[in-house]
Amino acid sequence: MSCESRRPEVRQKRLPMYTCGNAAKSPKNLVENSKFQEITAIQSSIMPPFAGSRSQSNGFSKSKKPGSNSDIVTVDVGGQLFQTTKQTLSIAGPKSLFSRVFNSSIQEQRQQSIPFIDRDPELFSIILSLLRTGNLPSKAKSFDLQDLISESQFYGIESLLINSISDPSQFEPFNLEETLILPLNGRDSPSAICTTPYGSLHVAHGGKITSFDWSLQRKSTILTQFTAVDSLLAISPKIVAAGATDFSGLQIIDVDKGFVRETLNWENVTRSSSTVQAIGSSPDFLFTSFESGRRNSNSILVYDIQDGFRPVTEIAHCEIFGADLDSAIPATKLKWVSSHNLLMASGSHSGPYGVHGNIKFWDIRSGNVVWEVKEKIDCFSDVTVSDNLSAMFKVGVNSGEVFYADLRNFGEENSWVCLGDGRKAVNGKKEGLGCKIESHGNQVFCSKGGDLELWSEVMIGSNKRGDDGLEERVFRKNLMGRAKDLARNRITRFGFGGNKMFVTRKDQQFVEVWQSSVRGF
Repeated sequence: MSCESRRPEVRQKRLPMYTCGNAAKSPKNLVENSKFQEITAIQSSIMPPFAGSRSQSNGFSKSKKPGSNSDIVTVDVGGQLFQTTKQTLSIAGPKSLFSRVFNSSIQEQRQQSIPFIDRDPELFSIILSLLRTGNLPSKAKSFDLQDLISESQFYGIESLLINSISDPSQFEPFNLEETLILPLNGRDSPSAICTTPYGSLHVAHGGKITSFDWSLQRKSTILTQFTAVDSLLAISPKIVAAGATDFSGLQIIDVDKGFVRETLNWENVTRSSSTVQAIGSSPDFLFTSFESGRRNSNSILVYDIQDGFRPVTEIAHCEIFGADLDSAIPATKLKWVSSHNLLMASGSHSGPYGVHGNIKFWDIRSGNVVWEVKEKIDCFSDVTVSDNLSAMFKVGVNSGEVFYADLRNFGEENSWVCLGDGRKAVNGKKEGLGCKIESHGNQVFCSKGGDLELWSEVMIGSNKRGDDGLEERVFRKNLMGRAKDLARNRITRFGFGGNKMFVTRKDQQFVEVWQSSVRGF
C-alpha cells in the first residue's frame, strides 16, 4: 500500500499596495493611509525640538542645518537630560554656575559630549522654570523652601529666587492675613523691629537682636550692650543701627558676625552722654536724633552711609533754657520725604496741660526748617508721611481718629482734615494713646488696640473742590484680619518687607507674619 505525501496549502497574504499619480486606490487603502498620516502628525507634535534649533521670542524653535552653531544647550543633571537655550542660561548672570556650564558646553559640543551636573533633576527643573519665566511654577509648592534656597545658592541665582518669592511688588494689602508665627528666645517682648526691602527682619527684644533672613527660614540671635534696644534700623540684611534712650551712642552692628563695627556719638555742650531717641535714613544718609544725658540739649546728626558713616552735618540743635517746652522736645521719629528732599522730624511732650508736640520738615542742605506744624489740640500719638499719596497722616492722641494733611498745600496752617469723628478731639480721653500709624505703597495702616485699620484713597473723579482750590480727596478704611483676630493684645509695632507685614503685640514673645494667602509659599 503506497502512501502519498501531501504538502499543506499555504495561502499568501497580499500586502496593501500604495500607488502614486492617477493610480486607483481601494477604500481600504484610503483608510489605512489616513490613519498612518494621523499617527505621523501626532508623533511630530509631541517630539521635542532638535538640538540644531534656534529659540524664538514666542517660545518656538526654527530648525537649522546639522553641524551649524546651535543656540540649544543640552545638560545632564543627575542622569536626566535637559535642553534649554543660551539666552535662558545667560539670565543667571556671569558669576553663576550656568555661565561656566554654558562656556564648557561649547567645548564639549565640539567633542560630542554633554556637561554633567551631579544634582537632583527634579529640583533642577524648578530652577530652569525660574530662569525661563522669572517665576516659580505651581509644582514648586510641593518642595521644601529650604531645598530650593540651597539649590539656588549652588547655581548662583538666589537673587532670582528672592525676586520670585519676596518681591515688594507682590504686596497685596487687601488680601493680608496672619500666616506664620516667628518665636523669639527669652522672656522679653519685642521693643523694636526693622526690615529690608526684600523681607529680612530684625527684632530687638530686651538686650538681644534676633535676625531672620528673607525666607524667614534661618534665624540667629546676638546679645548687645544695651539693657533694652529702643531704636532699630536696617542698613542692609546683615548690618543694623541700634540705640537706646538710657545708653550712650548709636551702634552699627554686624548681626551676622555679632560684633559692633562702630559707635557714633554726639559731642554735646555739657560733655554728657548722648542717648538715641530716633533713627531714620535715606538712600545716602543716616539720621540720628540725640539727646544729652542731662536732657538739656538735643540735636539731629546726618551721616554719610556711602562713606563709612562720616558725619556730614548737624541740624535741629537745641539748648534748653528755662521753661521753653518747644526746644525741650527731641525728635522721636525721623522719616525721609524723597518727593520733597526733606527730613520729617516729630516729637511730643506730655505736660500738665495735655500733650504738645511739633512736626518739622528740615532741609538738610541748608539746615533750615521749611515747614513746622505745632500740635496743641489733639496732638499726634504717631505721625507718618506717604510719598505715593502726597500726604501726611496722624492719629490723634485724644480722639484716636486718623487725620491727613495734603502735601500739595505744603506750608499752610490748620491743614489737618479728620477722616473720622472730629468731635472726639476735645473729649480728653486719650483714646489714641499707644496707636501707631505707618504708610506703605498707596495705603496707610493704623493700629488701634489689638486691631489694624487699612486706609486707602478712593478715586471718585469728583469736580468738587475744597477751600484750597484742590480736588476733594476721599479716604476709606477697612478692618484687617478675621473675626478671630479681634480683641487680641495691643499692637506695639508693625513694619513691611518684601510682600509681607510683620506685627508685634504687648507681652507676646513672637512676631506675626501677615501675607497674602494666595502668594504664600
